[in-house]
Amino acid sequence: MRILVAGGAGFIGSNFIHHLIETYPDYEVVNLDKLTYAGNLANLRDLAGNPRYSFIEGDIADEATVIKAVSDVDAVVNFAAETHVDRSIHVGSRDFVLANVLGVQTLLDAERKRGNIRHLQVSTDEVYGSLDLDDPSAFTEETPFAPNVPYAAAKAGGDLLCRSFFKTFGSDVLVTHCSNNYGPYQFPEKIVPFFIDRAMNDQPLPLYGDGKNVRDWLYVRDHCSALDTVLHKGKAGEVYNIGGNAEKPNIEIAKYILRILDKPESLITFVKDRPGHDRRYAIDATKLRTELGWQPSRKFEDGIAETISWYKNNQEWVNNIKAKAENINNHLG
Repeated sequence: MRILVAGGAGFIGSNFIHHLIETYPDYEVVNLDKLTYAGNLANLRDLAGNPRYSFIEGDIADEATVIKAVSDVDAVVNFAAETHVDRSIHVGSRDFVLANVLGVQTLLDAERKRGNIRHLQVSTDEVYGSLDLDDPSAFTEETPFAPNVPYAAAKAGGDLLCRSFFKTFGSDVLVTHCSNNYGPYQFPEKIVPFFIDRAMNDQPLPLYGDGKNVRDWLYVRDHCSALDTVLHKGKAGEVYNIGGNAEKPNIEIAKYILRILDKPESLITFVKDRPGHDRRYAIDATKLRTELGWQPSRKFEDGIAETISWYKNNQEWVNNIKAKAENINNHLG
């Protein structure tokens, strides 16, 4: 099988490529990535020279590039997206619409013209909006979309395009909505690596609002195994939620990281809440568990300890990516 992984130089995409190469000795993987600030080929340095892995630098919104990329593959797994909520609010939403909507349309059109390609769209639980802290329910695949920030709205647009291509053209399309990921190779603007790095350097950990916003945490390699399951066993046109069964408030995440690193809780600093900050996400992954037989393998306590250990042992990677982020932020500012 030959699989195109769009956005494969990013956090989840690079972990998924490693998962495929390690799990399927006869699979070939093509990585299509624009190499924006969050794309990092150093995540895949160990695959250099591997005959089953190849890389194409390009934009999923560029029709010519995409037509060529899908010409000889059996499936497309799309991670390519602008993902950072704060950037969609404070920098602008245009890039989010271009990548998360127009990019998805470009992929789907090219796949339809080629024919016989399975498309797995990797999306987010943020399309469902927010739950109250005292609400015992969780997002299911039937929960109506109610995105509250530009990033989530753009992702919802791409998801709905997938639905329309299945309904209109019979395209072999699947969509997944995952909870918050954490693990190796995550860009340091995200809360877990950001807090790990700042705690290691005795810097304040800024928490939005009261720090009680709740997320369901999913170890990235568990997410990869879920995507593998959906890709191979999922039913065309279906949506599958992926969760880690680990709801934690942000303040608990901060305290857990500080405790493992033996740092004082006085490093926690509360800052003004961001606009449209969803209060709680919770994923009900019953459908994926009962219909396809998947469930997460790592407890949060084990996964976060592994993650902290990885960042401690890969300081060269961390410093390089921090320098890249600083250059980007200086340019934007």
